[in-house]
Amino acid sequence: MKNKIRVIISISVLIIILSSFFIYTGNFYHADVSALQSLQTSQSVRVVKTDFGWLFDGPSDENALIFYPGAKVEETAYAPMLNLLAEKGVDVCLVKMPFRLSFFGINKAADIISEYGYSDFYIGGHSLGGAMAAVYAAKHSENLSGVILFAAYPTKPIDEKLSLMSIYGDKDGVLNMKKLEEGMQYIPGSYSECEIEGGNHAQFGNYGVQKGDGTALVSAEEQQRSAVEFIIENIH
Repeated sequence: MKNKIRVIISISVLIIILSSFFIYTGNFYHADVSALQSLQTSQSVRVVKTDFGWLFDGPSDENALIFYPGAKVEETAYAPMLNLLAEKGVDVCLVKMPFRLSFFGINKAADIISEYGYSDFYIGGHSLGGAMAAVYAAKHSENLSGVILFAAYPTKPIDEKLSLMSIYGDKDGVLNMKKLEEGMQYIPGSYSECEIEGGNHAQFGNYGVQKGDGTALVSAEEQQRSAVEFIIENIH
């Protein structure tokens, strides 16, 4: 009888945990209408739905960014910025993460790298996605040329042979600035930083206002364009 009670209690606890998890992950930030419009193929960028998520295929045959989205953010919310980046010369592999949490898909970059023939792969992402991209880069530097972090920071040493770009807004209310400073100990020799004046946390994507974020003084379009211009100027 006692064993049956223990089993019932264990199952009940498991059900509660799973229910809480699915409720938590089911409440996420959705891509807005402008983001969905950026999923359309244009004269300069071919947008393709893939097994890993989305490919923004622009004029480049050399450079590609593997992009991990922020926690509980619909991956298509980043389409406007990534479409523009592809148009300017860096193709983008936008990864759809399990439960919209990148720590469940840290190693998804490996399959992308093995499938596509770009000469220079960069990995990066926004917020938690950027942090998890940096974790992957710390363990798999051999197939990468650099790391591009949007409102994120590394938590493990990045190989000296890689470059690292850090991009964030000065009105960001979500990014832990102390952790950002602590992450400086892990950056490689080739490092460049862009603090976007008037930019906040959420406007690297198009998914509305994020809880706890600062009020941006520039539009999402301006913030994303500043980020893209910085990447194009510093990529090598």
